[in-house]
Amino acid sequence: MNFFAANRSAEDEGEAKWGRVRAEYPAQEPFLNLNNAAVSPPPTVVEEAVVDAYRFISRNPDYNMWSKLDAALPAIKRELAELIDCTPEEIALNRNSSEGLSTAIFGIPLSQGDQVLISPWDYPSVRAGWLQRQQREGIQVVNCAFDLMDSDDDIIEAYLGAMTPRTRVLQLTHMYHWNGRVVPVKRLCEMARERNIITVVDGAQTFAQMPVSFRELDCDFFVTSLHKWLGAPVGNGMLIVNERRIDRTWPLLAPFDQPAVHIDKFDHWNLGTYNSAIQAGIAPAIHFHKTIGAERMHARLRELTRYWIGLARDIPGFKLHTDIGTDSLAAISLFSIDNVDMKQLEGNLRVEHQVHVKYRKVEHMEGLRVSPHIYMLKRDLDAFVAALRNAALQ
Repeated sequence: MNFFAANRSAEDEGEAKWGRVRAEYPAQEPFLNLNNAAVSPPPTVVEEAVVDAYRFISRNPDYNMWSKLDAALPAIKRELAELIDCTPEEIALNRNSSEGLSTAIFGIPLSQGDQVLISPWDYPSVRAGWLQRQQREGIQVVNCAFDLMDSDDDIIEAYLGAMTPRTRVLQLTHMYHWNGRVVPVKRLCEMARERNIITVVDGAQTFAQMPVSFRELDCDFFVTSLHKWLGAPVGNGMLIVNERRIDRTWPLLAPFDQPAVHIDKFDHWNLGTYNSAIQAGIAPAIHFHKTIGAERMHARLRELTRYWIGLARDIPGFKLHTDIGTDSLAAISLFSIDNVDMKQLEGNLRVEHQVHVKYRKVEHMEGLRVSPHIYMLKRDLDAFVAALRNAALQ
C-alpha cells in the first residue's frame, strides 16, 4: 500500500491521492461525519482484523485470548514506542484516555495541602478526578486562569503565577478538544522539572494527529486514546509513564500478579477478563498510519480545516474561536454564528442535512466543533459549508 508514490504526476498528487486513502475506509453513513475528535472510524483493514480476532477467540476463548492474541502485545508496544519516542517498558495499554488519566490522577502520592494546578479547560472527568481527591484527601486544586485565545506566553504566565512551594502536580492538556488549541507543553514541563513538579499530559487529541515525542516533552505521564487519530478500534488507549515515576505511582486497579513491578502494574489485564479482539486492531492501525506519516497527516488536516473555514467566512455573523494561523493547527476548530442558537443549529444540520458536528460549551465559549479526518475530501467540506449556509440562514 503506497498512497504517495514518488513517480505519480503532480495532478495525481492532489485530491486523487486522498481519494485512494478514502477508499481504504468504511463508508460513513447516514451522516457526513465531522466529529472525528470524539471517535474516528478505523480503516477497513483494522475493522477486519478485529472481526477475525473475535471469531478466532470464539473457537477456544481461554487459550486463544491469553496464549495467542496476547502474545502479540509486546510487539505492539514496541511499534507504539517507535511512534511516540519512548521505550516499550514505559507503555501500558488500557481502554481510553480517561482510564489512563485516572491512573495518574489517583496514583500519584500526595499529602493534605499539596497543590495540583489544573485549568478550567481541562477535560471534565480530569477536573472531576482531581476535585475528588481534594474532597477526600484535602489536597488543594488550583485553577489557572487564561483564555483559549491567549498567547503561549500568557498561558505560561498563568501557570507560573499559580506555582507555589506547595505545588506538586501540573495537569496539562496538549490540545484542548473544545477548539483545537495546542498548549506549549514542552516549555511548561521544563518549568515544572526545574521545580520538582510532576507533569501529567493529556495527549488524547495530539498523538497520531501530529508528530509527538515523549522524550522531547519530557513529562512524567502522557495519556492518549488510540481510537481517535491513530484509527485503532474503539476501546484502546495508551498510558506512558516515565521510568522515573513507575515505581512511585500506585496502579488504578490492584494488579493480578504480586508483587507488581514496573509498567505491568498499569496494564489492561488487571481488569480481569477483557476483549482481546479489539487490541488485534492496533498493529494494522499503526501500519496504516505509517503509510501516511504523522507530518503528512497533520499537514492534510490543517489544509482541510483552513479550506472549510475559507468557504464559510462570508456567512453573516460567522465567528471563529480557533486561531488558524498557527503551525499547530490541525483538524479541530470551533465556530459560532451571531444570533443563531448553536445547539439548535447542530440538530438542524443532522436532521435536515445529514451532517454531524458537535455542540460544545465551556466557560464563555460556545459553538459547533468541526473535526474532519484524512478519509475526507474537499468535496465533503463543500457539502458541509453549503448545508451550514442553508441551515444558518433559515
